[in-house]
Amino acid sequence: MTAPGSRRLQADLALALCTVFWGATFVIVKGALTNASVFVFMALRFSLAALIMAVIHRRALRAITRDEFWAGVQIGALMFGGYVFQTIGLLTSTPTNAAFITGAGVVLVPILLAVFWRRRSNAWLWAGALAAFAGLYFLTIPPAGLKGLVVGDVLCLGCAVAFAFHIIAVGFYSRHHSVGALSFLQVATTAVFSAVAVPVLSLTRLQSAWVHWNAALLGAVLITAVLATAVAFSIQVWGQRYTTATHAAILFALEPVFAAVTSFLVIGERWGARSISGAVLILLGIVLAELKGPGPASPDSLA
Repeated sequence: MTAPGSRRLQADLALALCTVFWGATFVIVKGALTNASVFVFMALRFSLAALIMAVIHRRALRAITRDEFWAGVQIGALMFGGYVFQTIGLLTSTPTNAAFITGAGVVLVPILLAVFWRRRSNAWLWAGALAAFAGLYFLTIPPAGLKGLVVGDVLCLGCAVAFAFHIIAVGFYSRHHSVGALSFLQVATTAVFSAVAVPVLSLTRLQSAWVHWNAALLGAVLITAVLATAVAFSIQVWGQRYTTATHAAILFALEPVFAAVTSFLVIGERWGARSISGAVLILLGIVLAELKGPGPASPDSLA
């Protein structure tokens, strides 16, 4: 029998592995977008991931209820919105910028709960939010001002908001429904929405669908679908059963750090003092909000 301390260490290491997968995908996705249009890549990634997760969670899928299905579609819609903003944003944003801006969504969670669901807050939460927003300013607004703003960075801000609402929705629905079923349904919903978007956007001429099949694209689809989606989400569900919410939050805050390291090693991305200051402030904001904030939301606080 595994000792509790040993199991918690295993869970922490597993969650840290998830952040490595997620952090590395920013540079992988940016590279993949040179070989496929945004929604073609998303459809490939999430369709493959959904097939794998259908096998992993096959027992839970046999007993899906109507309410469970609707809950999965809702969180899947939020996931789809987040990945749309993030993937389109990566066309012009750098992998590291995209990762840190997306990571700031963690700080938005308790703020949104306080504003829309009247959850309690404290001074540490708002201090963390202030630090994160200051970091976002340094990271996204160049010294030249708004005229030098990168569209991709703005879109990644939209991604952060979408994922903040996604975290809240998952936190609520996972208390009432099968985690395995919800994990599959959110990925499957994202796959369906992405697949539908391909012909719709092509017919309306908003975005043409194209793909250049090569080893780089296939590798990107496999890595993002298998490791960063199917495997990482399944590991996350297991890991969070055996560690604290605080441990998980701090480990997830390392995702943009791994993204920065990967981006430096793979494409040689380098930062100036302004960008480094922004990244440090965002990490500080996340740590303050999670360690010193009001604590996790009640499972019934969104009812």
